[in-house]
Amino acid sequence: MLLQRRVVCALTIPMQTLIGIISMKTSHPQPAAALPPHNGSRLSLLNVAQREWPLLSSIVTAAAFLAFGQGWLADLSNPAWFAFVLLWLFGVVLLSAFAVVRHAEVLAVKLGEPLGTLVLTLSVTGIEVMMIAAVMYTAEGGSSLARDAMFAVVMIVLNGMVGLSLLLGGLRYHEQTYNLQGANAFLAVIVPLAVLGLILPNFTTSSPGPTLSPFQAVFLIVMSIGLYGVFLAIQNLRHRNYFVSPESEDAVAGPPHGQGEHCEHCSVGYHTLFLLLYLAPLVVLSKQMAVPINFAIHKWGAPSALGGFLVAVLILAPESLGAARAALANQLQRSVNVLLGSVLATISLTIPAVLTIGFLTGKTITLGLGPVDMTLLLLTLGLSTLTFGSSRTNVLLGAVHLLLFLAYLMLIFEG
Repeated sequence: MLLQRRVVCALTIPMQTLIGIISMKTSHPQPAAALPPHNGSRLSLLNVAQREWPLLSSIVTAAAFLAFGQGWLADLSNPAWFAFVLLWLFGVVLLSAFAVVRHAEVLAVKLGEPLGTLVLTLSVTGIEVMMIAAVMYTAEGGSSLARDAMFAVVMIVLNGMVGLSLLLGGLRYHEQTYNLQGANAFLAVIVPLAVLGLILPNFTTSSPGPTLSPFQAVFLIVMSIGLYGVFLAIQNLRHRNYFVSPESEDAVAGPPHGQGEHCEHCSVGYHTLFLLLYLAPLVVLSKQMAVPINFAIHKWGAPSALGGFLVAVLILAPESLGAARAALANQLQRSVNVLLGSVLATISLTIPAVLTIGFLTGKTITLGLGPVDMTLLLLTLGLSTLTFGSSRTNVLLGAVHLLLFLAYLMLIFEG
C-alpha cells in the first residue's frame, strides 16, 4: 500500500503541474500587477526592441527603397527578381500591418467597445487608403483600382471573413448571439453607400462610362462623410449599447486569447505612439509595392481585379485572424463590430479619398462595377441582410457566405 501511494503521488504531481501550465497559457492575461517588475514601471529598451523588431525591418526597407528603389524597380522583366522584390515588399508590409493591428487591438481592449473597435478599423482602413492612393499615383491606368479594392473588401469581409467566423463559432458553440441593433445600424449605412458608389455610376448619363460627373462626385463625397459622421455619433455617443454584446458576461469579457496579451501593462500612449510609427514607413512602402503590382497586371496580362484583391488581402489578413479568434472565444459581438466596421469605414472613407485624388490629379475615377460583379455585390448585400436579421447565427449561414466567397474568387480569373 505504501508503494502504491508513492506511485500515485509521483504521477499526480506532474499531471497537476501540466494542467496548471496549460491553464496559464489558455487563460486571459493577468493584470499588470501580476507581471514581473520592469525596473519599476519602465520598460527596458531590450524588451521594446524584442517586441517591436518589425518596426526596424520596416524602416530599413523603406530607407533602402528610397535610396535604391528607382534602380531596383526599373526593370522587373526577370521573373526571379520580380518575385524577390514582390515577396520582400509584401512580407514587410504584412509584418507592419500585423503590428499595427496588434497595437490597435490592445487599444481596443483598453478603450473598450465600441471606441476601441473604431480605432482598429480606422487603422486598417488608413493603410488601405494609403496603398490605393500610392498605386493610383504611380499607375497610368489605375483609375479602377479603388473600385476593385472596395469591391474586394466587401467580398472578403462580408463573405470570406464573416463566413469563416460564423462557421468556426457555429462548429464550437452551435449558436452564437450578438446585438442585432448594432448589426442593423452597420448595414443601414453600408447598403446605400455601396449601391450609390459601386452600382449607380453605371446608370448615370451626365458623364461617359461608369463614372460620375464633378457635381455628382462632390455630392457623393459629402454624403459618404456625412453618413459616416452620423454613424460615429450613434456608435460612440447616443447608442453605444447597440454595439455591446447583449449578454453582460460578454460585455465585460476580456480579449480573446492572443489579443492584447503583448505588453498589456503598457500605456495607451505607448501603443498609440508605436501604431503611428508603424504607419509612417507604410506610406513609402505602399508606393514602392505599387510598381510590381502594376507590372504584373499590365505586362503579364493578369486580371485587372487582381490588384484590388491583393491590396485587400494584404490589409485584411491581420484583422481576419483577430475576428476568427474572437468568434472562437465566443465573442461574436467583437467580430461583428470589426468586420462590419471595416466594410463601412472602407466604403465611407475610400470613396471620398479617391474622388479627391481624381480632382487633384485630373484622373477620371471609374467606380461602376461590371454586370457580374454587380450581381455578386447585390447578392452579398441581400444575404448579409438575411444573416444579420436574427440575433443568433449558426454553421449554415457561415457555409453560405464562404461558398459565395469562393464564387467571387473563381470569377476573378474566369469572369
